[in-house]
Amino acid sequence: MQKPVLSTTNHRQGQAVNMPSTTDDVQRHSVHTLVFRSLKRTHDMFLCDQGALPPVDESLEKLRRLVKSRDQYGPVLNLVKQNKRKAATQAVYDGEPEDHPPRPNSVTNGSVSAPLALPPPSSPQAPPPPAPSPVSMAVVPSQITGASIGQQSLVPRRAPTLPRPKWHPPWKLARVISGHLGWVRCVAVEPANEWFATGSNDRVIKIWDLASGQLKLSLTGHVSAVRGLAVSPRHPYLFSCGEDKQVKCWDLEYNKVIRHYHGHLSACYGLALHPTIDVLVTCGRDSTARVWDLRTKANIHTLTGHTNTIASVVCQAAEPQVITGSHDFTIRLWDLAAGKSTCTLTHHKKSVRSLAVHPELYMFASGAPDNIKQWKCPEGKFVQNLTGHNAIVNCLAMNREGVLVSGADNGTLYFWDWRTGYNFQKLQAPVQPGSMDSEAGVFAMTFDQSGSRLITCDADKTIKIYKEDDTASEETHPVNWRPEILKRRKY
Repeated sequence: MQKPVLSTTNHRQGQAVNMPSTTDDVQRHSVHTLVFRSLKRTHDMFLCDQGALPPVDESLEKLRRLVKSRDQYGPVLNLVKQNKRKAATQAVYDGEPEDHPPRPNSVTNGSVSAPLALPPPSSPQAPPPPAPSPVSMAVVPSQITGASIGQQSLVPRRAPTLPRPKWHPPWKLARVISGHLGWVRCVAVEPANEWFATGSNDRVIKIWDLASGQLKLSLTGHVSAVRGLAVSPRHPYLFSCGEDKQVKCWDLEYNKVIRHYHGHLSACYGLALHPTIDVLVTCGRDSTARVWDLRTKANIHTLTGHTNTIASVVCQAAEPQVITGSHDFTIRLWDLAAGKSTCTLTHHKKSVRSLAVHPELYMFASGAPDNIKQWKCPEGKFVQNLTGHNAIVNCLAMNREGVLVSGADNGTLYFWDWRTGYNFQKLQAPVQPGSMDSEAGVFAMTFDQSGSRLITCDADKTIKIYKEDDTASEETHPVNWRPEILKRRKY
């Protein structure tokens, strides 16, 4: 069926024009259809080139791969080349007679390095090895190269191991001494190991017989709590300091004060005697440590640098001769001659309340509420963490058998093996009858000169002495050592 004839009027000529009406007539189409047709014609025109990729420049591709391999695998490629040269040289000289000159160690860039010794001569009965053919010489290097590379680059690593802790006998409470009327804050043992002295919040220094625990003497003179004690190994002197800013020197022959050291602007919290020279170091709440001459009472140095209370100070004969721990979370190592700080250790996250020097090794330990850390002198290199004593650690003590003891504010005592950091015993100090459970804190502790007695100063106004259990053995109290899984670095 044909479409009706469309007619239009030519306005210029004034006549009618008839349009064609067949199937080949021009039809109206949308823009999308026309664009699609154009794309199809273009596709048909370039159909022969659709499957062909652009040409590749082999030289540029080779250069790109070479640059990438040198950048990422340069050291490995150099090692492989060296191994190939060594293996090829080894293969060439393996089958040569004994009168051949010594084989070279390696060949690099055409030059021969220092020769090695000749191989051991074969037995007279064995025939000399045949000379290798060119074919075998061409095949053997590849085999030896793979073997040498596998031996050198695929050597299995030895599994990391942890040292096993030394067995230590457990400790038990042997004696409880009561006599103070306040918290017992400090303790010092006499060099001859006959008596020890304690200082308390009752402002009295008491001297006790170490063997029997009997009170021998009471010294009064401080007007506030006594916080530090030290007995001189070369003089009959006892040194004390307290919260009344006073530092006193007691003559033990006359039992009276013979020297005062004035200078601290606030409470004095600790003191230490230098083991070889006549020097006394004190520290306190004024954020300074002061170095005193024993005889002239002169303030030699004022060690400034801490920004908060210095809670503990220790001295040793070698550098660093003075070490301080502060409530500003830092430990400082001091040069005693210059009076300046040589190093500041900022590893702790909380107040450093106690320090302990190892009696034999060139190391020391620091205690804080976050953990206990071991350090190596003289530069203060960090060794390891002793974690697990989750309390406010007030004091540390160390003996020659490698036993480190930490005492906390909740009355707990943790015994550690120094070398491995293994916690082999935990004790809870018993509270004196009539005291509250909150008065179970341990403020100070020390070993006697033999290292077989541990003296602790507690918040229940008592002094407790611990000793090793003689009936224990390694079978009755085995080492329950379970080291943590080593963390391996992921590459």
